[in-house]
Amino acid sequence: MTRSTIALVDVNNFYVSCERVFRPDLARKPVVVLSNNDGCIISRSNEAKALGIKMGAPWFQTAKFAQQEGVHVFSSNYPLYADMSTRVMATLAHFGFAQEVYSIDESFLWVARPEKTSFTELGQSIRSTVDRWTGLPVSVGMGPSKTLAKLANHLGKKTGGFNEICDISTTPESTLDLWLEQLPVETVWGIGTRMALQLHKLGIRSALDLKRAQPRHLRQHYSVVIEKIVRELNGVSCLSLEEIAPPKKQIVSSRSFGVCVSELNDLKQAVTYHTARAAEKMRAQHSKASIIQVMIRTSPHTEQPFYGNSITLPFEAPTHDTFHMVHAALNGLQRIYRAGHRYQKAGIVLGELSNATVAQGDLFQSAETTQRASRLMEAIDQVNRRFGKAKLTIAAQGIEHSWAMRQAHLSPAYTTQWSDIPKVN
Repeated sequence: MTRSTIALVDVNNFYVSCERVFRPDLARKPVVVLSNNDGCIISRSNEAKALGIKMGAPWFQTAKFAQQEGVHVFSSNYPLYADMSTRVMATLAHFGFAQEVYSIDESFLWVARPEKTSFTELGQSIRSTVDRWTGLPVSVGMGPSKTLAKLANHLGKKTGGFNEICDISTTPESTLDLWLEQLPVETVWGIGTRMALQLHKLGIRSALDLKRAQPRHLRQHYSVVIEKIVRELNGVSCLSLEEIAPPKKQIVSSRSFGVCVSELNDLKQAVTYHTARAAEKMRAQHSKASIIQVMIRTSPHTEQPFYGNSITLPFEAPTHDTFHMVHAALNGLQRIYRAGHRYQKAGIVLGELSNATVAQGDLFQSAETTQRASRLMEAIDQVNRRFGKAKLTIAAQGIEHSWAMRQAHLSPAYTTQWSDIPKVN
């Protein structure tokens, strides 16, 4: 009997579920969460889905209907979601299995079945523990490969009788094939809409069709990725778990403004903010950057002439010093800024990242100066981790931001700000 398998644990309607943890009065009520600048719907409760509200629907087109139907709406509260994600992943780590954090709301586990316990019972234990420790509902899919675990998770959510837990690791192949026959090929992990259209031309329309395809033939026409997916559908594990996520090769921070801006000073504040944000993320993965790219653009959807530009600047030596990077970013902004435009978006990219523990000498800066800057960055990061995001910032970021992201329905920072901790009467 199978002693180990791969499980995918996925938080149901993650953003909505995070909001409901602190608003239990919204249980079984329609709830949606909006994207940046309250643009479109990115998370829906089952009740909102039942009303016909579509994922990605523009909020300005949906707001009237939502109000009529009593839908509760929230702006994206990313600090809350990140903190709740950390709690879920820590809870899953408690089980002691090899773990790959795949996304903010998904994690793969290499699970071993305890004596006298089925995988389904283990899934029930995982589900109840996460609910008890975090208040979040999860679905658990289990299979002999990552791709089948993903499909099992999908079946557990969409098919009645599984109660959010689906183990196909011991399912007879004939039964599994009946299920795969009902699933469009685009529901298979790694097969997007564009690839599905290509597969349709070959007569591959269902997950079962893809399972029965010749993997080497598909590799010749497309890539080794498709070959691995086919083998995974046949129960051959080709995609290993990444227990330690590899460091990112570049870090991007950018965002559309809540309102368009024209003044250079507003753009300077935004570019400084994004540089500091990206630098903090980069230091968290123990990296340094060799280049910085600054980007600005106007909206392509207005009658005004479009203007967009970017500039890439190298550093004398790899750095993780926020002040050094901000100086370079503002210099770049000054060179690409053109007066008379209403800018909709700004951002930066830190690139050519390298390991921060490997020191490269700088002809223009002493080792003592570099070490002093590193200690300062470490101190700033420690203060912000302990007392809350952006407690210490660079003055050039400003305080009041007219360009800040629009968040008209933002919930409190329940878990990351002392002032927002819920009070119990």
